[in-house]
Amino acid sequence: MIKMEEWLDIQLLRKQGHSIRKIARLAGCSRNTVRRLLRQKLPGDYDASTRTSQMEAFKNYVKRRYEEYALSAVRILEEIKPMGYSGSIYPLRRYLQTLQQPAKAQKKLTVRFETAPGEQAQVDWAYCGRFPNPQGKLISIYVFAMVLCFSRMLFIKFTTSMRLPVLLACHLEAFQFFGGWCVSLLFDNMKQVRINQQEWNPQFLDFANYYGIVPKTCRIARPRTKGKVERPVHYIKDNFLNGRSFADVEDLNLQGLHWLNNTANVRIHGTTECRPVDLFNQEKLTPCASIAPYRYHPWLRRKVDSESFVRLDRSRYWVPPENVGKKIFVQQDGQKVLIRSGELIIAEHDAAGKPGSTVATEDQIAQLWKLSLQQSTQPAPHWEVRFTNAVEAPSLDLYEEVSR
Repeated sequence: MIKMEEWLDIQLLRKQGHSIRKIARLAGCSRNTVRRLLRQKLPGDYDASTRTSQMEAFKNYVKRRYEEYALSAVRILEEIKPMGYSGSIYPLRRYLQTLQQPAKAQKKLTVRFETAPGEQAQVDWAYCGRFPNPQGKLISIYVFAMVLCFSRMLFIKFTTSMRLPVLLACHLEAFQFFGGWCVSLLFDNMKQVRINQQEWNPQFLDFANYYGIVPKTCRIARPRTKGKVERPVHYIKDNFLNGRSFADVEDLNLQGLHWLNNTANVRIHGTTECRPVDLFNQEKLTPCASIAPYRYHPWLRRKVDSESFVRLDRSRYWVPPENVGKKIFVQQDGQKVLIRSGELIIAEHDAAGKPGSTVATEDQIAQLWKLSLQQSTQPAPHWEVRFTNAVEAPSLDLYEEVSR
């Protein structure tokens, strides 16, 4: 019986437009055999003598080269032809696919991680398309989603912006919807949360610290580690958005809230096999009543000038002199101005009483004067010119002789 892969190779070559003669040469069989195989619907109908694939003799070599260097079929073909392989690239590619499949499966492997009640929630923000407003301007719509990992209780909020203040406002609405918050929040690597792998967004970190929340981000290029909220995003788009019409964003959010209460959170969840609303009673959240709602005060990036001050709302605030030239963050919270370098508060002032003020204590000004005087005692630039050779002056008699 002819092997399935050999029959498939011949069928593929024919679909690519090759002639019977060329197929016979590439496959290493007679033209009559090629014609017979092309007429067959299945390879099992052919009772010709069994032909051993040319790849059999080279499989060990191909496997070793692929596992060591992940070489392409074209590259390996160049290597095995001088070794005696006279077949085409198609059997080689088919064999390489069998080697690649375990690696692909391993890459997709994700261990399901279940958490205790109140331990973690996962957050995502997804793009939902652009739609014209009454003036005809296209407006982008996004959906914020937070799911409690234990109960799978879901909250959604549709927005027209992905700026940090909007993200924080969505969190506050989610906390009110659930009646509290979890110990930790898991995000993807959005810039509103984490600027890079070494630096968190200071404003979001301030928000998380206020509520005592531990923020976490999933591994880069591994969104499946945040699967409890990745899958609900697809569910939202398919079960709620698809096939529906909405008057505006407000109507979108009203219908979304109705969908949460009457569909999403009362369905039997495929993983837990329970309704999220039933498991929600076991969640152990920190109640919203335990602390006043967070007030958003943006951290503004500023550069410390040469006089060791930063500007905020047309006033100047003292910064420790060792920060001159550095970029730091400034925040006004009520009547207090905080100055931060990294995650460390390096100065705190009362807010200026009027624009144009310079805010610094006498000791701070004295410190600046002391540093400036130390700099002034440094030796001034010095240069000199020395005439080491005497300059010979000509006699006046010489000029008299020339003038005669």
